Amino acid sequence: MSERLFRDRRDAGRVLAGRLEHYRGRPDVLVLALPRGGVPVAYEVATALDAELDVLLVRKLGVPGRDEVAMGAIASGGVVVLNEDVIRGLNISPEAVRQVAEREGRELLRRQRMYRGDRPMPDIEDRTVILVDDGLATGASVRAALQALRRMRPGRIVVAVPAAPESTCQELSTMVDEVICATTPTPFYAVGASYWDFTQTTDEEVRDLLRAASRVPPVPPAAEAATDAVLIRGEALAVEDGVPQGDALLNLVGDAHFVLIGEASHGTHEFYAARARMTRRLIEEKGFCAVAAEADWPDAYRVNRYVRGRGDDATAEESLRGFERFPTWMWRNTAVLDFVGWLRDHNDPLSDGAKAGFYGLDVYSMYRSIDEVIGYLERVDPTAAARARERYACLERHDGDDGQVYGFQAAFGAGPTCEDEIVEQLRDMQRHALEYARRDGLLAEDDLFYAQRNAIVVRNAAEYYRSMFGGRVSSWNLRDRHMVDTLDALAEHLGKQRGEPAKIVVWEHNSHLGDARATESAMRGELNVGQLVREGHADDCRLLGFTTYTGTVTAADDWGSPAARKRVRPALAESVEELFHGAGEKEFLLDFGRAPLARGRLTSALLERAIGVIYRPDTERQSHYFLARVADQFDAVIHIDETRALEPLERTAGWERGEAPETYPFTV
Repeated sequence: MSERLFRDRRDAGRVLAGRLEHYRGRPDVLVLALPRGGVPVAYEVATALDAELDVLLVRKLGVPGRDEVAMGAIASGGVVVLNEDVIRGLNISPEAVRQVAEREGRELLRRQRMYRGDRPMPDIEDRTVILVDDGLATGASVRAALQALRRMRPGRIVVAVPAAPESTCQELSTMVDEVICATTPTPFYAVGASYWDFTQTTDEEVRDLLRAASRVPPVPPAAEAATDAVLIRGEALAVEDGVPQGDALLNLVGDAHFVLIGEASHGTHEFYAARARMTRRLIEEKGFCAVAAEADWPDAYRVNRYVRGRGDDATAEESLRGFERFPTWMWRNTAVLDFVGWLRDHNDPLSDGAKAGFYGLDVYSMYRSIDEVIGYLERVDPTAAARARERYACLERHDGDDGQVYGFQAAFGAGPTCEDEIVEQLRDMQRHALEYARRDGLLAEDDLFYAQRNAIVVRNAAEYYRSMFGGRVSSWNLRDRHMVDTLDALAEHLGKQRGEPAKIVVWEHNSHLGDARATESAMRGELNVGQLVREGHADDCRLLGFTTYTGTVTAADDWGSPAARKRVRPALAESVEELFHGAGEKEFLLDFGRAPLARGRLTSALLERAIGVIYRPDTERQSHYFLARVADQFDAVIHIDETRALEPLERTAGWERGEAPETYPFTV
């Protein structure tokens, strides 16, 4: 699968139109495209906004012999913009610049006659002009177009593009009234890197689109929404309380060994409860033997011991008490409590090798994992425990912290990195692994595996906390790689014990489990669990996401704040949630392998909402929405139109009280 977000320029135009919705129906709006690539994008924008479409001709001035490098641009009206840094840096002579400008000027006049014929340029004075291209790199072409535009005295200038570097967008924002960059890939390689199909637009296509725009009435938004509703309803499968009915779930899963079930928030009851019920069915009817969750390895393993009848905890609630790190409600809630209780009851009559387990994949538990490594070694090899204590002493502890203080100090040279000590401890355990594993059979193998993974958590957590202060992408990628490495190691360990490939259900947020290559996060260089599992296991995995339109959610105002019961605002226009809401169904499943029409609609980029442990509805568009091709992101999606807040085991006053109802409109 490509990591490019837009199918083609028309798809990008539809996405861009959603960001320009506030200009819909205004009689003063004129959409001007930069030919040729900007015309298909602008056509979709103009059609959606019910606005006039025309072209503003601009030609790049390429460096002689290196046409792909811009040294400037020329626009209608004889406007020339030069990049003096490029010209000086490459020592390009004035004569060479003049020759390129004359050649491109002739081409500009030819295109003007071809596209517009004898038709004059539309009147621009005092109008709102939306200048559209298929993307920006340096912005030289747009700057030339802006100089030409200003001579025509528009009332307002808006620059709108599907993709551009953040720096170019910021620079242009000082030059015009508004800049809309639908995506800002980081790092930015080229405009074409945002598209699956970046085939060159022909003169004939430009001419045809301009003609079509002049005589085809726009599709009314209500009619378009009605068409989408019929399409979705026609291929939706029945769901009850979030669980697919009949054999729909089993048909979706097939023979896959990895089933990844997401959530659109970390605090929605229906997502957690439905996921648990589906997992129960997969354990009972499909032979799945483990749940691997977005949880810390030591905390989840305490639950694993309980459900397998090995731990010291007497009840399911006690087994969940290890989850002390914020946000505790992610795992200490009524839905997880019910599932853990069921899993213990399911396991009790089974032999040890047939029992299903509960495991954590996350990387945060650096100091707790250190304690678990030392505790294990004290039982099997006290001398090795003393060596481990000495090595891990390098990682100085701070009250209430599980690694961030270490990461800050190590990243900025204010403390040791401890890399050598951490790696040597891991190697020490690996050297003695065979000796430790021979002690008590299956139980010893499990304990050794648990301890070794804790040693790996320490290594990766130390790197993760250092990377937190070097950039979001590097820390995100390291965390998700760690989770997939843990999943693969778990599958190998359980497979050896059971004598057959292990089947595992993974519980994480949609943002981790939906293939990153189908979202704008890939344009920032991010990968995720869903992408890595698909790359490693191809047809042996299924990715299932959840969405909701409105309701309530358990979330905090800020990191570390108490849990509160907050209202989820109705989804934004141009979002997948709003599209699903328009179907008029309470809940449904779309299995994209069996829904070709819905798949075709949802391989276009739409907004998608993601609520983590923090929910900020006053900045919802910026804080919680991203662009995604949902049918490529997931194999299937369950939509539940209205949902309610997950119930924590420890209810705070803010959760009991909930938010007061809104009595006035908000703009997001």
